[in-house]
Amino acid sequence: MKDVLVADSVTKLDESARGKVAVCGSHGGMYAAWLAAKAGARAVVLNDAGIGRHQAGIAGVLWLAGIGIPAVAIDHRSARIGDGADMLRSGVVSTVNEVAASHGCLPGHTCKQVARCLLENSEEIDADVPEIGESRARIANTGHRAVWALDSASLVREEDSRAIVLTGSHGALLGGKPDHAMAIDVFAAFFNDAGGGKDGAGFGRLPVLDERGIAAATVSNNTARIGDGRSTYETGVVSRINETARRLELREGMSAREAVARLVGLG
Repeated sequence: MKDVLVADSVTKLDESARGKVAVCGSHGGMYAAWLAAKAGARAVVLNDAGIGRHQAGIAGVLWLAGIGIPAVAIDHRSARIGDGADMLRSGVVSTVNEVAASHGCLPGHTCKQVARCLLENSEEIDADVPEIGESRARIANTGHRAVWALDSASLVREEDSRAIVLTGSHGALLGGKPDHAMAIDVFAAFFNDAGGGKDGAGFGRLPVLDERGIAAATVSNNTARIGDGRSTYETGVVSRINETARRLELREGMSAREAVARLVGLG
């Protein structure tokens, strides 16, 4: 469909998104929604990531209504998170914001239906997009290894090599491809499992990072707010680990805080 832009992640949106209906594989949390708004999309489709703690998986979708941008969330069980093409092909809507509803979008519609609806009924607006606060914060610890809370894995930097990063990102591979599992060889990485979802997509990065010798884990979306790295650290409970993490004595069911305490003291 003309003027419908499909992307695996909102972090890949640029000026080409301006005035388009953006169908993105990203979660519907605050940080992802903010990036879509900053890119100038006139309407946004995101994944509900299992909704999760404090309804964080759709918080950004609802927030966008406040700045006049129609947005909907796709049920994570119907389409793989991190896969824009699968969203458009097989996604079913779970949540719509007030602006999208006023344009005729409804829960139960297919992604193709709402994309067409938004394309026909929405207009480009010059939204005043407010800042949403710090997205990268250092976690104080008594070990010799740096620990960072990142609202998105895309915020990792070269100097984070061998650090521990707790991200708000989902644990899926973008488009199912291993290329963007993690840009830097960190020591350990934590992600939100986004409820697991279709084909267990929310855990997809873990075996790929295993091959690079990176300890990796997901935390349950019901214990931490997706899109919020601090929440991953402060309230997250580990739902799945890779073999590298298992060798370092991490385990499912431990808190992210406990896991970090274990990792910071390792050589």
